[in-house]
Amino acid sequence: MAKTPDMTAMFKDIMGSFPVDTSAMEGSFKTAATLNEKLSNVALDAAERSADISSKWTKDTLAKMAEMSRAKQDPADYAKAMSDFASASAEVAAEHMSAFAEIAKKVQMDTVELMMSAGKDMQNDASNAVKKATDEATAATKKAASK
Repeated sequence: MAKTPDMTAMFKDIMGSFPVDTSAMEGSFKTAATLNEKLSNVALDAAERSADISSKWTKDTLAKMAEMSRAKQDPADYAKAMSDFASASAEVAAEHMSAFAEIAKKVQMDTVELMMSAGKDMQNDASNAVKKATDEATAATKKAASK
């Protein structure tokens, strides 16, 4: 009676002939994790600074509204208070929008810098992995040829 070949053992032998080096994958994962951490820090810093600006803007607006809402002696004083509030609000809005623009500019610059750095790291990792694979393939070919 014919005996069925053990496919598990055969595949185990085949896979054992092709060793897989997982250190390249581990290095890529660590590089990606580090990049993600740095990008998260950039985003969180920008969010914190934006929240600070928004809070200051709100406090300034409320202080100006408190001044505007005070009782006046003359009806013309209400018009002047409203006009002062409107012009001060426009001026403060321009200042705060400029501050938001500076945050966005810094985020953009930091992100570009991180991406350039990550690109160089990944290029070096890929170059090292290809060199290592080439060396291993050359060694395996020489070993096979000498048998």
